Amino acid sequence: TDAYTAYADAIFRYCYYRILDREKAKDYMQEAYMRTWMYLSEGKEVENIRAFLYRVANNLIIDESRKKKEESLEVLMDKSPGFEPSYSGHKTMEKKVLYNEVLEDMDELPPDYKDILMLRYVNDLDPKEIAEILQTAGKKTWLGGNIGTDPFEFINEIKSSDFVVLELSSFQLQDL
Repeated sequence: TDAYTAYADAIFRYCYYRILDREKAKDYMQEAYMRTWMYLSEGKEVENIRAFLYRVANNLIIDESRKKKEESLEVLMDKSPGFEPSYSGHKTMEKKVLYNEVLEDMDELPPDYKDILMLRYVNDLDPKEIAEILQTAGKKTWLGGNIGTDPFEFINEIKSSDFVVLELSSFQLQDL
């Protein structure tokens, strides 16, 4: 119950921003907790419950998307006259436009990169937690910068299939 209280809203937001359907997002969030509970009830251990929950939720979304063919926006609009996609919130029009532009640009990114940006900027996870989620998913991950090892210590070991989670301060970026 502690994990539910601590992470349920964040897992829901993660699911929602991946699929943009509130009811399905609630279902995925609940299913992620049920599967995690079943996993733990089998006597298995989880080192980082938050990272594990995100991985389970992500896998549920991926499984569903593989089962189902995507419908284009035009088809949705034809089916539901008056349907207009928008972000329902109390943000200014400028923020709504920026939000939509960012989402459009994110669609052009590879899925793993999009997931990382969602974890960081939508779910507000810190770089160490993102690295743990990537490692839980079986990805070779390097953690560096302010929160890990000096990146110059491992730069020659990085392979093109590896992920690097790097946190730098603004003054460090200016020096680059």
